[in-house]
This record gives sequence, structure tokens and C-alpha cells, in this order.
Amino acid sequence: MSYPETYYASTAINAAPRPTLNDDVSVDVCIVGAGIAGLSCALELLEQGKSVAILEREAVAWGASGRNGGLVSPGWAQGNDALEKKLGLSHAQQLFELSVQGVEQIKANIERFALAGCQLKTGRLSVSRYRKKQIIIDRQRTMLDKYQYPQDYLDTDQVRQICRTQRYFDGLYDANSFHFHPLNYCLGLASVIEQKGGLIYEQSGVANISTDQHKVLVGVAQSSAKVSCEDVVFCGGGYSGKEIQALQRSYLPIATYMLLTQPLGDLAAQLISRPYSISDDRRAADYYRIVEGDRLLWGSRITTDNQDNVGKLSSLLREDLCSVYPQLQEVKIDKAWSGLMAYAGHKMPIVQQQQPGVWICSSFGGHGLNTGTICGVKVAQGICAINQDYQLLSPFGCDWNGGILGPMVANMTYKYLRLKDKIQESAI
Repeated sequence: MSYPETYYASTAINAAPRPTLNDDVSVDVCIVGAGIAGLSCALELLEQGKSVAILEREAVAWGASGRNGGLVSPGWAQGNDALEKKLGLSHAQQLFELSVQGVEQIKANIERFALAGCQLKTGRLSVSRYRKKQIIIDRQRTMLDKYQYPQDYLDTDQVRQICRTQRYFDGLYDANSFHFHPLNYCLGLASVIEQKGGLIYEQSGVANISTDQHKVLVGVAQSSAKVSCEDVVFCGGGYSGKEIQALQRSYLPIATYMLLTQPLGDLAAQLISRPYSISDDRRAADYYRIVEGDRLLWGSRITTDNQDNVGKLSSLLREDLCSVYPQLQEVKIDKAWSGLMAYAGHKMPIVQQQQPGVWICSSFGGHGLNTGTICGVKVAQGICAINQDYQLLSPFGCDWNGGILGPMVANMTYKYLRLKDKIQESAI
């Protein structure tokens, strides 16, 4: 199975294709989806003594897990203020701590298993595109006072010493966040899982699930083979959902876009002087970082229309890129791609035991690397009766996604938010 043409696929470690499941197998737990949530869940289950088989319709980290921005930081797609308003401060604090654990889990796995091609580059700078000094200072204090999470305030001059653009003003620097190669991480994790006895089958989509006495039977679409198990965990993302109707009705497949420039030479260090990841405060933020020394990896925009036209993608993203760095107007684009993430209306993951033996661990759109990691771990621990931490996410269930109107509403909302951004920025 070939991967989409992305920066990550072109720089991936060697990984042999894995077989399709053609013969029946019996394990304790079957996981559907070999993205970061499914792999994290499998690793924890194996370390707790469970036998595991992963069914993947395409290939390991073929979807959003292997083609995202590679930025890892605490938090959820739904902000702390909204979570606090809905759940109360204590519950919001517990959720934030869970997200911090996800960041630390990725770091620990890379070090513990010496995962190749996953070198971490620490530091994330979150910047404002209009003047709001006091708001940012208040946010810094809130994160420290309420969530015990330190960040450094940078004034406009300090921000512009790092990002040589007049578009940015004040910002917050997070030394605990990092960026890395997510596809290599997932490929490395898959190898560790197999070394520990886990089974991974690619080109093995799920056709159906049924029960046979006390067993769950998971049928494979590409063959007549079945996985017999005690528990099945659905960890698919934006390219899945049909396997379980409640999940399919609950999220929207939201597309995000990325580009990779050709080498910029000395201009890269002139425009971005520190090896940080950068993100702004737009409603659908721009986010980017330097890779391979002098290439810019840039992500922005969201839509429910998955756009695979490379030429059109390059044009759209170049517009965003040059609005920040007009010096790059003539830069050549090496690659551009899109990817679908699963995004629930409540902007939180769907993590629950739907019925005995059937679990959902999905919808990590907008903040998936840390949250997919920790939610996969917590579902595994729930299955093993170690703790019930996964229930911290029980307020966010399988809410209706709006049906055929859902994508239309999402697109209209995004366009409205972009308009608000432009109005706000034009008032500078």
C-alpha cells in the first residue's frame, strides 16, 4: 500500500508492508485502526498482558496520524474556558492534566524504544495577529494559576525577533511542547507492538461485527476471515466510521491542508530565527515549522471538502503563507496535500464503552497527537480494569453531526470565522 505523497512519506523510515488477514485469529482485543490512538491502545494492552490484533483498512498511520503538522502540545480542540464552563474547574483541570500526560507519553515512548527518525525539537510559539497584550498576559496567568502550566510571555519586539513579520504581535512560548515526524513515530510504534507479540494487518478493513456467545467477531472486508475477541476498540479517524453507525453519525470528516516549500537557503533562518513550531490565534490557525534545515512546512485552513488537486492546494496555501511572509512570494512549492480528521460537534474525542465488549476511541480532530495517545492508553487501562480515567470524557458522547446539513454548516461557520479574523486584523 502506497502512502499519499507527503513530506512524511518521502522521509519515512523503511517499513515492509504488512499482510492482509486471510485466516481466522483469536485474541483478547481487536483494534480497528492503526493510527496513533489504535497503536497507543495496543501497546498498553500488550504491556498489561493482553493479546492484540490491529485491523487497518489501508496502512499504518495512512490517515491523519501520518500526515499532520507534527506539533505536540497539551490541550484539547475544545478550549479550557469552554470545558470549565461546561464541566466545572476541577473536571477541566483533570482533562488538561490528561492531555499533558499524552505529551509526556510520546516523549517517553521515543526515548524508551529509541524510535528512529523521531528526533524532537522543543518549543512552541503561539502568536497573536492583532494587538491584545493584556489578554495574552491574562491567559498566561490563568494557565499557571488554574492549571499549573508555565509559559513565557513575549512582547511584540521579542516575537518579531523570532518571526520576521509585521503580522504578529504578542505571544506565549511553551518550552514543554515539541514537534517531530509523526509517521515515523507510528511506524516505530508498530514495530515495537509486533516485537511484543501484537498482530497488525493492513488492507484489512472491517466488514461487520457480531457476537457469538461471549465473543465478539470482527469480519474482514477483503476476505472471509474473522477476529474473535473479548473486546473490540474502534480507533478510526476521518476516513472511517462506517464500521459503527453511532460513530458515523457523530463526527464530520474535516479536511486540513499542508505544503512543503523547496529549500529556502539562508532565507529560512532570516525569517524564523528559532527552531520552534509557530501557530497563530486565528479561528482556524496557521501553523508551521522549519524542517530539513531550510524548508518550510506550513498548514492552514479547514473545510469539509477534501481537496486533492495539488495545484489548487498550492495556490490556496501560498496565499496564506505570503500574507505572513511576503518575502516568499516566488518560493517554489515542493509538495502539497490534504488529510481528513474526525471532528465531533462538541470538539472533543468520543471515548466510551458503547456496549459490553465494544469501545469507541475516536474523533481527535484539531488536537490529535497528544489526545489520541492518552485516550488510547486510558481505554486500554479501562479494558484491563486498572482505572476508569477514560470516563473523564463521558460528557462527550455520540452526538448527532447534523446529517447532510452538517458539512454545509461547518463550511459556512468556517467562512464566517475567517471573515471575523480579517475584520479583526484589518482594524490594526
